[in-house]
Amino acid sequence: MTRRRAELVVAALLVLAALCAAGFVAVYALDAIPDQTQYLGLALGAAFLCVAGALLVAGRHLVVTEDGESEYGHPSPETAERLVDIGDETVAGIRRRRLLTGAAAVATTAIGAALLAPVVSLGPVFDLAAMARTPWRRGRRLVDEEGNPVPASAIQPDEFLTAFPEGADPEEIGSPIILVRLDPASLRLPASRRSWAPGGIVGYSKVCTHAGCAIALYRAPLFQPAEQPPGLVCPCHYSTFDPATGGTVVFGPAGRALPQLPLRIDRQGNLRAGGTFSGPVGPSWWGVRRGRATS
Repeated sequence: MTRRRAELVVAALLVLAALCAAGFVAVYALDAIPDQTQYLGLALGAAFLCVAGALLVAGRHLVVTEDGESEYGHPSPETAERLVDIGDETVAGIRRRRLLTGAAAVATTAIGAALLAPVVSLGPVFDLAAMARTPWRRGRRLVDEEGNPVPASAIQPDEFLTAFPEGADPEEIGSPIILVRLDPASLRLPASRRSWAPGGIVGYSKVCTHAGCAIALYRAPLFQPAEQPPGLVCPCHYSTFDPATGGTVVFGPAGRALPQLPLRIDRQGNLRAGGTFSGPVGPSWWGVRRGRATS
């Protein structure tokens, strides 16, 4: 391969690497693409493969090489001067410097953008208050997955039910809650929350405060004197919360209590929210620990 052709091949490979990296960013931004993870891997892998090919071609056909023998240790002054001369010869022999420099800059920028693209998924950058906002407000009715109102009579002892705010996006992190009916005499809620559990029904965020997993299990003891009290359990890391004491942590790695939602029963016997959560929803990073939930 001639040097001129090698320069064109290197430039083409670098441009192709930039296109693959740009494709990674595009696929990452479009959540509707099926099999997104596979396409992300192919795009980023192809970008690095093209860069490796460009370096391989440049090393074999554009960089001046010279074989020689020397004793092990520090190079002699003559050897050092010869290395400088080889570098100068390599640069002087490249005719399309602007083309290669531009292609390298484009590839570097595109791959850098691809590597930084996942950072936007860590959370909002400018509006940090969005992490504290929830769709719950005073008077909002609770509904099930089909959008039907949840009557208080539907909450049975030793069972739990998932509910959502009527008219809100059920996929929003602050939307799903867990409803549990306990014996009113067993409740030991904070003094400010004594009116939050009508008929012994308590509501808590379904999002675990450890890593954001879903609370999917309810531990209901069959023999109260000898077994552990009722508990809401995250099956991912086994964080366990006591619904009778305001969602306090009784086991596992969670660092704070589950946010509790105040409840009330309307004239039709359906459950409604009495306000927003007692605290921000989600994993316990430092901003959540210090913040407060808002409607």
